[in-house]
Amino acid sequence: MLDNVTLIVNKVQKDTDNNPLFSEEYFGIHKKKWEVRYDNGYPNVIYDPKYQKYRCYYTSFTYDNDSSNTSLKERINKRYVPSKNRISSLCYAESIDGINWYKPNLNLVNFDGSYENNILMEFVHGTSVFLDEEELDFRKRYKLITKVDYPSGRSYMAVSFSEDGIHFGKLIEWPRYNPQPDTHNFAFKDKKTGKYKVITRIWQDGVRIPAISESIDFINWSEPEEILRGDGFQNQIYSMPVFQCEDIYLGLASIYHEGDRSEPNYDLVDIELKYATNIEHWDSVCKGQYFIPRGEGFYPDGEFDCGCIYAASPIEINNKLYFYYMGGNGPHTDFRETSFARSWIEKDKFAYYETKDKNNEGILYTRPFTILGDDLFILTEIDTLGEISVSLCKENGESYEGYELENSVLIGTDTNYQRICFKKKKVQELKGKSVVILIKFKNARIFSIAGDIETNKIRM
Repeated sequence: MLDNVTLIVNKVQKDTDNNPLFSEEYFGIHKKKWEVRYDNGYPNVIYDPKYQKYRCYYTSFTYDNDSSNTSLKERINKRYVPSKNRISSLCYAESIDGINWYKPNLNLVNFDGSYENNILMEFVHGTSVFLDEEELDFRKRYKLITKVDYPSGRSYMAVSFSEDGIHFGKLIEWPRYNPQPDTHNFAFKDKKTGKYKVITRIWQDGVRIPAISESIDFINWSEPEEILRGDGFQNQIYSMPVFQCEDIYLGLASIYHEGDRSEPNYDLVDIELKYATNIEHWDSVCKGQYFIPRGEGFYPDGEFDCGCIYAASPIEINNKLYFYYMGGNGPHTDFRETSFARSWIEKDKFAYYETKDKNNEGILYTRPFTILGDDLFILTEIDTLGEISVSLCKENGESYEGYELENSVLIGTDTNYQRICFKKKKVQELKGKSVVILIKFKNARIFSIAGDIETNKIRM
């Protein structure tokens, strides 16, 4: 139950001191001819403790006639036409500190007569790479899933494995099923089930639909099934990397605004935060609020990420979650130049409750919990004139004796959380009791509750 309270997505902080971290270099001083158009990029960012490196695997068009034959100046007054013979490839960059990135010569792919490039493999699109730290076979530490895509029109889903994250084995075609996965085919290992999952895409009536497939061995996959939809043609979900926080799945959905040409965001892409407790059923944290906001302006003079954003699942560094992303400075279907960047939020601060009317208090009742011990914490930000008080209540809203609002005390810890205590009572004295947590606050933001509590099952 809420009173004068609203939920807000906590937008990331962009690393304005260092962004962009790297960009397309087709028109650079030291021209890289294979970096003609990153397009969506679909970044996969990994930290490998064995090699002590951050790694970025990203999709790029390495051959694209219209991009290569149109100068930056000419692009302003010309529409982009995708080349039928364009080639999509998987490229690689690495970093020691996560800020300064290097594109090494891998000597793996012959591009225009030279192996001096950072291409891992050609004719692949929407590739996902992840490090499976639980894998017992060292030859399969790195797992890759991709859409093999030839200009001739033949395409199929495939997987591969690697020990070092650079030298991958022969691509193994899926034995069954072949969706239309022109998206980020995001693979990961589900902590809840121990199975491998891939978030891919299917189509229905011309609408892009995220779908999920699962596997025990990473080779044999189930038929992809729909898990989520956007809002008609106007707000379609183009891709959605996911990650897990405790028992919750979070998704970084790239929302493609395709429907209404009169809208200012037409043909642009925003990142919206999705969540699920069951990976087959998703919902929006705050529909229409964007987690990684696009930059200011429009092509060609806007900020590097003013047009389209496609994110990677986060990396935790020093109690912060870093979200790397590809940001393009133009519309999805037109010319744009794309760069790699990063942003961050403090751990667990994905969204918060605040008061609608700043001059009055807000009241927030949680759903019922069962108390299991003495630890009870709240994650919050309190302004200079802000205040928060907490009560532990019965399910009818009546406070347990000694746990009223006026008896609550918040005590700092060595984390971002504060401990919820009471003047004459210990939380553990309610062990086994069903408790609703009442929070009254003003000039503050409430992110989460944690501790020795268990959510009560919903009565049907």
